[in-house]
Amino acid sequence: MLSELIQQFETASATYAADNGLERDDDWFVLKLQEEMGELTQIWNKTTGRGRRRGMSDEQLATALADETADLLGHVLLFAHRNGLDLAAAVERKWCFRPRGD
Repeated sequence: MLSELIQQFETASATYAADNGLERDDDWFVLKLQEEMGELTQIWNKTTGRGRRRGMSDEQLATALADETADLLGHVLLFAHRNGLDLAAAVERKWCFRPRGD
């Protein structure tokens, strides 16, 4: 399951990069993690009253929070894939379970 999910993110990211003329070099993957974490933090601050909502409703904030979390998840998986990291083994070591299907 995890390897299939990684491949889906890889395909989507490679297509997006090709369509927009982006080079996904080694630095790009870690910089995108930082960018997405910043965006997640910004929405979290708005959600928890630490940032300006700029007219966003509770529902819009919840949607944005989910969207930014999905972006971060995708970029974590892309980073792991780019660097040949065995996330299933790492999850087993760190969280004491093996993701299903891996």
